[in-house]
Amino acid sequence: MTLAIGVLRVRLRLPENGSLKGKRRVLKSLLARLHNRFNVSAAEVGDLDSWQMATLGVTCVSNEERHADEVMASVVAFIRRERMDAEIVDYETEVIRGLGP
Repeated sequence: MTLAIGVLRVRLRLPENGSLKGKRRVLKSLLARLHNRFNVSAAEVGDLDSWQMATLGVTCVSNEERHADEVMASVVAFIRRERMDAEIVDYETEVIRGLGP
């Protein structure tokens, strides 16, 4: 069995946000929705002190590289479609092949 780990780094701009408290509220909601909808692990990993920028890290584990890549692409599409208060500035995905034959 092959193990595949999908990794996504996404940088967001929150143009209407005016405080760290407001940023945390937006991100808490987004992270929970990503976990519930896609069964991924997600956290804020950068731009921690910026009011209007956020960098998120998202990961998933699968038994197929293709599936892990599809999940990461779906997460990006979901953020673009569902979060009108967050603009994707940049993102990068990688699928790491893990243990297995």
